[in-house]
Amino acid sequence: MKKLILALVAVVALGACSGGEKDLKYRGLSMSMPFSAFCDSLLQRGFAVDSAKTDSAFTRVVMANPTANYRLMLAQKGGVLQALQENYQISTNDSTRQLWQQMRDDFEKELGTWPNMPKHGDDHKVAKFETDGGFITLTLENTYTPTLQVLYEVKSKK
Repeated sequence: MKKLILALVAVVALGACSGGEKDLKYRGLSMSMPFSAFCDSLLQRGFAVDSAKTDSAFTRVVMANPTANYRLMLAQKGGVLQALQENYQISTNDSTRQLWQQMRDDFEKELGTWPNMPKHGDDHKVAKFETDGGFITLTLENTYTPTLQVLYEVKSKK
């Protein structure tokens, strides 16, 4: 009887742990961690703060890594990360189209869902994914300058 009660408690505890709210992740980092810890994790991954483009209140932080072909812009409020945007630096329209498609396919596999596609032209595409913890938006704009952005937005907790 004692073993049965113990097993029941273990199953309930497991269900409580797995049924909790899922956080939005950015390349393996939970976006629900404190903003300073999130920035420290990015610093350990080789990113550096671009002080010329970061505001003095540290509300918006721009980070770059010499080995990455994108820059990060992070927005925080009250020590909590609200949004993160990757801005890719690619020189040709074909390169941005290929990367956009690859990233869209990767997010479909990773998240197990199809995106909402409010724009789906050759030179302007938007794919919006919704997760339990937030939203991921891929935006391609090939007009005068090729532009590819990935925006991660955390859902506000109620």
